Amino acid sequence: MRNRLRELRAERGWTQGQLGERLGVSRQAVNALETEKHDPSLDLAFRIAALFGLAVEEIFANPHG
Repeated sequence: MRNRLRELRAERGWTQGQLGERLGVSRQAVNALETEKHDPSLDLAFRIAALFGLAVEEIFANPHG
């Protein structure tokens, strides 16, 4: 699933570790999301959207849809 996570994190000057702390996940989990190796759970996608003040659809996009 394509996402804007790296871009949004960089805009705020956060490291992957700092974003992970805010979301309650590891830095490695943030890296896996940013590199699109793993898709977030629905719960995590909503927590990410809330943290950035955006709709889930503004952060994540299905490349096949």
